[in-house]
Parts: sequence; C-alpha cells; structure tokens
Amino acid sequence: MPSPVPNPEIKYTKIFIGNEWQDSASGKVFPTYNPATGEKICDVQEADEADVDKAVQAARAAFVLGSPWRRMDASERGRLLGRLADLVERDSAYLATLESLDSGKPFLSALFVDLQATIRTLRYYAGWADKIHGLTIPTDGDYFTFTRNEPIGVCGQIIPWNFPLMMTAWKLAPALSCGNTVVLKPAEQTPLTCLYMGTLIKEAGFPPGVVNILPGYGPTAGAAIASHMGIDKVAFTGSTEVGKLIQEAAGKSNLKRITLELGGKSPNIIFADADLDLAVEQAHQGVFFNSGQCCTAGSRVFVQEPIYEEFVRRSVERAKRRVVGSPFDPTTEQGPQISEKQRSHILDLIHSGISEGAQLECGGKACGLMGFYVEPTVFSNVADDMRIAKEEIFGPVQQIMKFKTIEEVIERANSSDYGLVAAVFTTDLNKAMTVSTAIQAGTVCPSVCTKTTEAIFFPSQKICFKRVNSKKCNCLFVCVFC
Repeated sequence: MPSPVPNPEIKYTKIFIGNEWQDSASGKVFPTYNPATGEKICDVQEADEADVDKAVQAARAAFVLGSPWRRMDASERGRLLGRLADLVERDSAYLATLESLDSGKPFLSALFVDLQATIRTLRYYAGWADKIHGLTIPTDGDYFTFTRNEPIGVCGQIIPWNFPLMMTAWKLAPALSCGNTVVLKPAEQTPLTCLYMGTLIKEAGFPPGVVNILPGYGPTAGAAIASHMGIDKVAFTGSTEVGKLIQEAAGKSNLKRITLELGGKSPNIIFADADLDLAVEQAHQGVFFNSGQCCTAGSRVFVQEPIYEEFVRRSVERAKRRVVGSPFDPTTEQGPQISEKQRSHILDLIHSGISEGAQLECGGKACGLMGFYVEPTVFSNVADDMRIAKEEIFGPVQQIMKFKTIEEVIERANSSDYGLVAAVFTTDLNKAMTVSTAIQAGTVCPSVCTKTTEAIFFPSQKICFKRVNSKKCNCLFVCVFC
C-alpha cells in the first residue's frame, strides 16, 4: 500500500511569473490551513491587481509572434505536456500528500483518483497538440476556402478548492495544447499543489511566461483576471454566484470569451426495477465522495415508491458504515470539509431540513474530531420545496425523495435552477433512454444493469450522454481554447 510522505516540506509559497518565484507586489501573505486539524500549514504570497498586470505582461510577451512558444512545433508542445505528465507521475506520492494536507481529502483518494486523473489529462491533451485540424469548405466559383484553428491568446484560469490539482490540469492542458499562454489563480484555501506544479512546468521546459500562477483571493486577484483587458479568455470553475460576476466583468471589459463550470443539484433517479445493491452503493458514492464536495454530486435522490423504504434502510446502513477520520489513515473514506465556514454552511442546511419537516435518518452533526468534520447524513421524506432539496449543500448530506411515475420524476428532476448532471438507474434500456433524453442536464449518466450490460454512475465517470447545449446547462466540459 502506498504511503504518504512523512512531514512533507512545503517548497513553494511564492507567486510564479515568467518561470521565476517572486514576492507579491504588496508584500502581503495569507495563511493556508490543514482542514483535518484546523492548524496553519504556512503563509503564501498574496497576489493582487499589480501582480496580475505583471503576469499578463509575461504571458503576452510569451505569446507574441516570433516568440519561442509561438515558433514551437505543435508536436513539441505535445512533448512538453507529456514531459510534465511524467514529472507529476514521478512526484505523485509527494503531490498526493500535499493535496491531502491542504484539502483534507484521503491520501489514497488523492493518489489513485486525483493524481491519476491529472496525469491522464496531461497525456490526453499532449496527444491532441498536433491533431488540431481545420476544414476545407466547398464554395461556388473559383475560390479555395478553408478554416484555420488558432490559439486565442492569454487565458485567465480560476480553479476551485475541491479538486485543486486535477482542476489545474483540466485548465492548463487544453489551453497549452492549443498554443495559448496562461495566468492561473488557484483557490486561496488550497494553493500548494498548484504552486508546486510551477517548478515542474519549468523543469519540463516550457518557455518563461507561458504559465504564470498567482495565489490570492477572488475579489482581488480573481476579479483582476476577469476584467483585465490583456486577457482574451477566462475559464472558471466554482459557484454560480461568482460565475455571474465573471460573466459580467468579461462583458464590461473586452468581451473576452468565458467557459464556466458552476454549481449543481443533480437528480439521481432510481427506478423500482434497478439493481438495488448497485443503486444504493453508487448513490452513496455519488453524494459522499470527496466529503460531498463535488459540483456533480447526485444529491437529489429520487426513488420509486415500491422500493423507497428498502432503499432508505440500506442507504442509512451504508452511511453509518462510512469511515470518517484522518486523511492519512488508509481506512478513511471521508475526510474533513474544507473550512469552518463550509462546515457551518452545511450544518445550517441540515438544521433547515429538520425544521422544515424532513426525516433525519442518521448523522446531522459535526463529528467529535479535531478539524472540520461533518457526520455522513441521510434525510428521508424530503419535499421538493425544502432548502435541502433546492440549494447546493456541498457536503455529506443525502436527500432521498419518493416518486410514482416516470412523467412525475422527469418534471420534478427538471424543476431546478441547475442543469449540470443527472443519473438514471433501471434495467429497462427504453426507460433509460427516455429519461436521459427528457432530463435537462449537460451530462446524463444512465446505469442500465443487466446480465451483459453495466454502465456505472459516480465516481467512475463512464458517461453515456453529453449535451453541452442543454438550455439549463451551466457546465461546459468541452474546453475550447482555439
């Protein structure tokens, strides 16, 4: 069994601009904390508007025509991304340890889920670098018409705290594959693995200014990125509220392009003919994975009436077996929430569920552990108009609702401001296709379980349908950077 690095050295806490580590222009620093203990890990340099200006200048210089980056062959860009993947793989144990220390996620989950996803993402886009093709277009007359895909320019990227390293790769890899330069802001709660990536980017051989990393706060560094006239595109993953602010800032500045992946309150529909053992386990993982801190969490669980009581009973049993503890204990399934603020938000919503009449089946309290832990919590008899059924909790809280007919559950599942993900459990392929087509979500995961077919829900990511043009989809997994 792989082991975390004991007492990992925190090597990089400064701003990364032009392949160099620098202090912030203001000299300010901010603390980052270990959510499993509440103790401060270290202080990090705090970027502000002046640092964003400096990073944009470095990124624009790296993108200018004739620069080493712009002259570089596409295949060489791919080689650099592949080299970066190799370096991440080399330092996987250290990076997973740092990720667990900074975010509170279990070490083994960080190593086998987040690190593997990071490495595979970098290698995937490394393969795309020299395969970005244009088209020829037949036209009337003696004309030759073709399209050419070109890099956008300087891309501002703002990533969240729930999957810090993986989101770094999701943002960087497609942008670099297409030949862009990047100004990236990690979340202030979890900057350490992203900052360490800076030294790997330099070691891999990326020219100065191609990637710049600015730890800091959203209202200062993040806002400066969103409104900067020298940035051509912003990619953001985070809350819907902040997404609206970024969209507004992009429109008021230079009409820069934006890619937003925002919040979710995803319906998870369990029909009476589903494989009950599979549905219970996958619905459990779909809510509680990463301490419930997933925008794709299947938090609205709709269960058909004939199996409702049994599904609730088994779900409660499974939640009570969930092991909550230290991220560095190999038996731990669930670590802490990211912060005291987030834990308080979760507990407030739990209390609202109780006061509004939902049945608290288990959990519902802060754990008696040092740090920011919340018990795995299950509610039954949840009504659609309750806060816990409408608001994104972003914590280990499962809400189980009852339905009768396919028409009813489609209407209720679509009655939401969100449209990120949905899932369906049934053994009837026609039913799975009907519901998947009717659900207004960007990604629909049908699980059709028979003797010969099995498509599994979270967190295996075997996605069967993806619609980026859903009218309610606030997610765009197709990262367009050229």
